[in-house]
Amino acid sequence: MAARINYSVQNTLCLLNPLNYSINAKTTHFKTGINFSKNLIFPRKLRRPTFCTCAISNNDLQSSEAAETFVLTTPLYYVNAPPHMGSAYTTIAADAIARFQRLLGKKVIFVTGTDEHGEKIAASAAAAGSTPSEHCDVISQAYKTLWKDLEITYDKFIRTTDPKHEGIVKEFYSRVLAKGDIYRADYEGLYCVNCEEYKDEKELLDNNCCPTHLKPCIERKEDNYFFALSKYQKQLEENLTQNPKFVQPPFRLNEVQSWIKSGLKDFSISRASVDWGIPVPNDNKQTIYVWFDALLGYISALSSENEQPDLQTAVSSGWPASLHLIGKDILRFHAVYWPAMLMSAGVDLPKKVFGHGFLTKDGMKMGKSLGNTLEPNELVHNFGSDAVRYFFLREVEFGSDGDYSEERFINIVNAHLANTIGNLLNRTLGLLKKNCQSTLVVDSAVAAEGTALKDTIEKLVEKARIHYENLSLSSACEAVLEIGNAGNAYMDENAPWTRFKQGGAASEAAAKDLVIILEAMRIVAIALSPVAPSFCWRIYEQLGYSKDHFNTVTWSGTKWGGLKGGQVMAQPKPVFARIENKTELEDEAATKKPMKSKQKKPQAQVAAEA
Repeated sequence: MAARINYSVQNTLCLLNPLNYSINAKTTHFKTGINFSKNLIFPRKLRRPTFCTCAISNNDLQSSEAAETFVLTTPLYYVNAPPHMGSAYTTIAADAIARFQRLLGKKVIFVTGTDEHGEKIAASAAAAGSTPSEHCDVISQAYKTLWKDLEITYDKFIRTTDPKHEGIVKEFYSRVLAKGDIYRADYEGLYCVNCEEYKDEKELLDNNCCPTHLKPCIERKEDNYFFALSKYQKQLEENLTQNPKFVQPPFRLNEVQSWIKSGLKDFSISRASVDWGIPVPNDNKQTIYVWFDALLGYISALSSENEQPDLQTAVSSGWPASLHLIGKDILRFHAVYWPAMLMSAGVDLPKKVFGHGFLTKDGMKMGKSLGNTLEPNELVHNFGSDAVRYFFLREVEFGSDGDYSEERFINIVNAHLANTIGNLLNRTLGLLKKNCQSTLVVDSAVAAEGTALKDTIEKLVEKARIHYENLSLSSACEAVLEIGNAGNAYMDENAPWTRFKQGGAASEAAAKDLVIILEAMRIVAIALSPVAPSFCWRIYEQLGYSKDHFNTVTWSGTKWGGLKGGQVMAQPKPVFARIENKTELEDEAATKKPMKSKQKKPQAQVAAEA
């Protein structure tokens, strides 16, 4: 029976490769067509995979037209302290969106950076015994290092201490001043140092505590410059009426509309008591308020490194932003203050502001005083970037608050990446190696004829695409995971290991089943790549593709039919190592203790006799 099995599968493979056999034949790389090695069947010796190196241009989706530009931004993170999990979460989400948009063939400009001026920065630097400039250099670099570890593919990293940024801020300020929207006045009120903002008493908690930072606000009186925000109340209301998708998710839009309808007050845009900042034009005794400074970073980031800082040139380099991605705590600045400032300066508004929720740990708000902070560097070091990226994007409904627990983290990542996807790929490649010499017997398009799985996967791919477009990242992950679930169900239902034993037509059908499942895995590798890029590259590599091919693939690559007969897969190896749970390790250790104690009894007896 075994002889008949091998003979049947080898006959199929030989039809694909009628060339003479040669044990020492070299692997042939695919270019634009398929060229097989001189020996697809190696009876006694394993062969290297045949790598596909053909490139897919981003122009595939854009035809001959220029690629559409998609500009998205994270907040410019405040450098009073090292990066935390909240800022990492925003940036991971932004990176997934940027990667997806690149898959669509768009020219993506992904902006992130650091906000480096203000009272808090000077205080943090003094506490650390350094100058503000030295402090900013250290923390800014910490962000860049973490972004590298998390595989963040930003295009622009702007620091608000950059000279080109200062020039654009001063030009913007002068333009708003010329519009008559800046005036000087005394202001007295309750000021939150952490928010860098005056607060209305009605929004404060007991003892005049800030609702965000839970610290008392201080009485402060200053002679400052003010921006005439109230002048733009009607225009802001009209913008939200005409463009209800300007603020997302919808419940955030409701918050913004409520703020505006309650009446807008002019706000201070300078500080007389803060030296660490950009001086107000024509008044060196005042520095520009941190938000009136930092928000301009989204525009100054677009300017070229080698050109003179110029507002109009920067604007023409990609503005308006397609998406501002922010935490809900800074929604007011981005959805009320920033649009009014842009209206005053005659600059277009961003297309969308998306405010996501907060993260908690084990159901509790995180804080150093509670001793339950979640350090992103530690997470990446312990579990890897793919696990961290996947968990937070899959398990937190984007826009809402989300919770982290280590047990849930490990269970989800193991179940989805190691088991559902990784184990399916590994056992399929194992069967292919054992029965088909790691070689695909037929094109995946031909193999799938008459099977319902192909239609199921095509629907799930389209579902994932729509979810990515709508920033429903958790649902996009779920749709891709369903492809893995469908592949596992197909494997269990068809049991190719049994069909191979039957030989003949059953064996040939089993070989086709493996092609079908591996095609599903190829599609998963593309569709999940915005979320878990290295994990998906390892899948792609196992399918015999080169890194160049993976780096140039587009969303059109999710179309069924990518794998071709004669392609040689890599030798099977796990693409995601299962994470061991501390509890499991402790239980395992506990079960071993009685065995050890039994072995030590004779030794104890000898000691007693002595």
